[in-house]
Amino acid sequence: MPRILIVEDEAQIREMIHFVLDQEAFDIVEAANAQEARNQLTTRHIDLILMDLMLPGRSGLEFTRELKQRAETQDIPVIMLTARAEELSKVDGLNSGADDYVTKPFSPRELIARIRAVLRRSGHRSEHLPIEMGGLYIDPVKHLVLSNGHKLILSPAEYRLLLFFMTHPNRAYSRSQILDHVWGDDTYIEERTVDVHIRRLRKYLSPSEHDRYIQTIRGVGYLFSTQT
Repeated sequence: MPRILIVEDEAQIREMIHFVLDQEAFDIVEAANAQEARNQLTTRHIDLILMDLMLPGRSGLEFTRELKQRAETQDIPVIMLTARAEELSKVDGLNSGADDYVTKPFSPRELIARIRAVLRRSGHRSEHLPIEMGGLYIDPVKHLVLSNGHKLILSPAEYRLLLFFMTHPNRAYSRSQILDHVWGDDTYIEERTVDVHIRRLRKYLSPSEHDRYIQTIRGVGYLFSTQT
């Protein structure tokens, strides 16, 4: 079972998260600040970090940036926890290298779902397993897409685009990055092709209102998130 490090200075919140994770049989270790977290990381193998944004001393943002710059910790996924819901705070968290972002208060079900999604993307579950996000379902083995239970028939390009988004949620990608991931970096396609296929994909998803999950980030590109 994956080992999760909870980095949170408020003891009551740590205890609550510990209880929730314990019910799912995760292996759990705790830290109240960045220094305690460093000690845990040097003595234990950690599979995922739940990082509070507002830590005493070195903030969660700063500590996450530090971890992502170190070779020995840069591949450990980080989910940022914060009571701040402002868009700037969310963007700062993701730009620091965090893999996902959960705003307090959050439900235990949401937290577990996000942990499992991040672990799956980081290789702890097969990339061929089905993914479900807010009623949008994709099965990579069966090449099946369901929107609130209704089967969608997508073109190969739109299917690959949706699969990429659903396996890489909550992080903004530029058009060139999307081209590289979905079409391959050895294929010459203009960046505006991404916009065309995203418009088509949104059209397929609009009857169920799942098109809102594909968010345009001005000056950057696109982000796929159920938090709209």
